Amino acid sequence: MEKIDRKGILYVVATPIGNLEDITLRAIRILNEVDLIAAEDTRHTLKLLNHLEISKPLISYHRHNEDVKSEILIDKLQEGKNIALVSDAGTPGICDPGEEVINRCIDLGIDVIPIPGACAMINALICSGIDTKEFSFLGFLSLNKKLRKNQLDEIKKSKRTVIIYEAPHKLEATLKDLKQILDSDRKVTIAREVTKIHEEFVRGDIDYLIQNSDGMKGEIVLIIEGSNNVEENELNNLSIEEHYKFYERQGLEKKDIIKKIAKDRNVNKNEIYKMFI
Repeated sequence: MEKIDRKGILYVVATPIGNLEDITLRAIRILNEVDLIAAEDTRHTLKLLNHLEISKPLISYHRHNEDVKSEILIDKLQEGKNIALVSDAGTPGICDPGEEVINRCIDLGIDVIPIPGACAMINALICSGIDTKEFSFLGFLSLNKKLRKNQLDEIKKSKRTVIIYEAPHKLEATLKDLKQILDSDRKVTIAREVTKIHEEFVRGDIDYLIQNSDGMKGEIVLIIEGSNNVEENELNNLSIEEHYKFYERQGLEKKDIIKKIAKDRNVNKNEIYKMFI
């Protein structure tokens, strides 16, 4: 019988961002079944595997060896080996290594299967108290002055919630940069050490955060409310709900908001009223 060559599967496996109980049953099964685990830091991953009583070969795969190790992983996948890709914490590829080997697999027709789980930015967002309907994730702000200025300008203008990561020793500088571009009433939340023992959420305007973030340590996520500033000629480009929220943020009562929306859109106020009954 002719032998059929089968390519392996790359499993992108989310691991806990702090609390070890946040590993899924499916992730445990996949880690048990694969032939090899590609880890950002093999020592870190070994602690998790020991906790789960899993013994598997490990290969280092991090920012500084992605080029070389991606090819090694591709070779093994083409030999039919199944591989689990994990980062130190959370979901690989989100501000962590993984994107390069994933794209190579896609180009070569190798199956890539996500094994979902913990992700710091999502868990920070849902507990931030800031709008979750639309958001932009910028990762870590650039150290390059020009690129950083462009990112800050994007945050300033964004109507969507913006999420960024920050290291504790750079937090003060980033908050001061944000103070230069944010309106005083825009809400910001610092989510620190999400799922860990010292988990903390600090919510307020940028001045409040600057006053209450001194000496913060650990993994930090910043959630920034979208801008309320809308030019008059942009109002009709908003959805009805966004249009309503724009005036609601200004402290107007419902009946006054409906009158303004009707005037802006040149429609009968009863049409708008019916939408909010």
